[in-house]
Amino acid sequence: MTTGFSDAFLLEAERHAAWGAAQLQALTDFLPDGPWSADLPSCTYRQGAAELRVAVLGTYDAAEHSWMWGWANPGLRGTEVVAPTEAVQRYGHAHGIAELTAEVLDLSGFADPRRAAETLAFTGMGVAGAPGYLGVPAGGDTQVYFLPADARVPRPGLDPVALPRTLLAGAGLIGHSARHVVAGYFDHHGVPQRVEGDRIVADLPGGSAVEVRFDAAGRIAGIEAKVLP
Repeated sequence: MTTGFSDAFLLEAERHAAWGAAQLQALTDFLPDGPWSADLPSCTYRQGAAELRVAVLGTYDAAEHSWMWGWANPGLRGTEVVAPTEAVQRYGHAHGIAELTAEVLDLSGFADPRRAAETLAFTGMGVAGAPGYLGVPAGGDTQVYFLPADARVPRPGLDPVALPRTLLAGAGLIGHSARHVVAGYFDHHGVPQRVEGDRIVADLPGGSAVEVRFDAAGRIAGIEAKVLP
């Protein structure tokens, strides 16, 4: 029985925490309220008046407290609707992250198995570079998670004004490594960065810069943006 995620998995999850949280909010704002439906053979998801192309990222069984990756689902394996999620498995093998390569994960040892499933979905979204994920009830005790694979979903850019709030919110999401949160955010946006002692300094577009300082415990101690006219 697994009682926690590996360090390798948590560090990977942290890389996507800040940009991923902003992306999930953008997806929520984009989709209208309304009932959902999906047609898996055509990779189509509908919610309200919106229609998106999607992939099945995984499923969570609340009765068994287990997670199954979409690429491992016996009824979907090898089909188009799980093809994009095979990148998660490949990434896991390349970087030695067992949680991304195991077909089924037993989450019953976690204090909050449902939150653990959400963390798996969130990290899968990040590794796949998807513009968010959708977790919806699929009957009984099953929750299915979809990845949008549709260019119409907005992707938030780097906002220097909102940057401190975005980084602090991301650092509080998982709480394992604030340094990975910050570095992952800048990597996602293609921003050059460098480590200078207890700081990460990033060069923003337009000649501006931001300095993120960390305390002895590795927490964000300060964020100073230098916005040039």
